Amino acid sequence: KGHGKQILVLGLDGAGKTSILHSLATNHVKRSVAPTEGFNAICINTEESQMEFLEIGGSESLRSYWKMYLPKVLLLVYVVDSADHARLPMAKQLLHQLIQNNSTLPVVVLANKQDLEGAYCITDIHDALALSDIGDERKMFLIGTHVAEDGSEISSSMKDAKELIGTLVLETQ
Repeated sequence: KGHGKQILVLGLDGAGKTSILHSLATNHVKRSVAPTEGFNAICINTEESQMEFLEIGGSESLRSYWKMYLPKVLLLVYVVDSADHARLPMAKQLLHQLIQNNSTLPVVVLANKQDLEGAYCITDIHDALALSDIGDERKMFLIGTHVAEDGSEISSSMKDAKELIGTLVLETQ
């Protein structure tokens, strides 16, 4: 029975998935530098719900697992590195491939690393990922995030992302 409550967290390696998850779970920043080798599961309890996040590493060898988990989840959180301009086309291609066969899965795109010099702003990320091509049937959100220095409290954008994800989970259950 435990299926169908998970939130899948995907994105290219180095996008900041693990750091974001840790920040959402603890409300404090902890930058992770080691790439996720395989899977990372985190449970976050809020007053309204219990959210299970499953992160799958973004290295090429792990991307084949992404599609296998997609049908079992409530929500996709897709993390992109806003400052990694060279890899945005790859991030776009993978996102579009992932959701092409699932027209109702809600998607939250986190444009991470907004604090870095040269990071694309939200409208540029929206265009680079061709989010307007994804269709109107689906609930689709784009939030700019960043994980600031270790130990500090999470930014308001991270709090907004957490609140949004919680709301979507409640709506889709």
